[in-house]
Amino acid sequence: MEIKKDVFGKTDEGKEAEIFTLSNDNGITAKVTSYGATLVSLEIPDKNGKAADILLGFETLDEYVKDLTFQGCTVGRCANRILNGKFVLDGVEYTLATNDGNNHLHGGVKGFNKMFWDAESIQNDDSVGVKFTYLSEDGQENYPGNLAVTVIYTLTSADELKIEYEAETDKKTIINLTNHSYYNLAGAGSGTILNHEMTINADSYTETNDELLPTGQIKPVSGTDLDFTTPRVIGDRITNVKGGYDLNYVLNKEQPASMSFAARVVEPTSGRVMEVSTTEPGIQFYSSNFLDGLKGKAGNVYNQHDAFCLETQHFPDSQNQPSFPSIALAPGQKYKHLTVHRFLVQ
Repeated sequence: MEIKKDVFGKTDEGKEAEIFTLSNDNGITAKVTSYGATLVSLEIPDKNGKAADILLGFETLDEYVKDLTFQGCTVGRCANRILNGKFVLDGVEYTLATNDGNNHLHGGVKGFNKMFWDAESIQNDDSVGVKFTYLSEDGQENYPGNLAVTVIYTLTSADELKIEYEAETDKKTIINLTNHSYYNLAGAGSGTILNHEMTINADSYTETNDELLPTGQIKPVSGTDLDFTTPRVIGDRITNVKGGYDLNYVLNKEQPASMSFAARVVEPTSGRVMEVSTTEPGIQFYSSNFLDGLKGKAGNVYNQHDAFCLETQHFPDSQNQPSFPSIALAPGQKYKHLTVHRFLVQ
């Protein structure tokens, strides 16, 4: 196991971002930067031992600063959409930025993905990692409370990439953190992910309206084009889903907040497999519907369906849906969330 630190770049204002390279003995290499607590690259060997970067993204800090697609970053305070950018907490209505049509998306205009995080290397016999910390001050993007956030990326000798989140507040607030990485198991820039085989451990999903906001109804996936309870090729039915997949699946859980299997993705040509487990109740499957000529690494251009996202999180707009699991956090409570990505070949 090895970890090294370098300078990723400086902003026009002179703020410096660090980049950390995490490597294990099996040929897996992950790079994370303190800007946005962002996963920048993830090199994974295929069935023949040839490594490729399976993560879309950019080569420079400046590109991440300008990015509006949330490449690889930590999303907060609240991932996903909030209806009309408004929520009520203990009788007080809060108004957030509406940066996605009429609605609030992924923390607002300057969410956690646009912040510089403090970083600390972690090294153990069987893992290496980086601990990122950030204090989101009371009123940032109009969210209440000073929120102290920790995100830890860990690469293990067992070919796992773990992302662990913790947070505490001094005033009641709402929180829903996730990572927004765009994956292509054949390698970033290799084309679409329509040949990838997807399994999602969810018998139901949160129904959405035309603005991708929950209606409040939880519907079964059985008999629909949204059913991935058994392995299905992503491209099989994607044309039957308006725009492509962009919805929250309600994960099958024996106990709330228990660590359990969430999803499995297989790319048949390379043999690469990614398995996702999480403590979160939901997972947003997004088939990169809005990518349209985005210039990325190595001269690659990313287009619609060139990647998939599997964002482990609480349900969208939960604060406005009383039947959904709560995303409220009060002083004295600790927010915790663990997601593990395991890589293998077949």
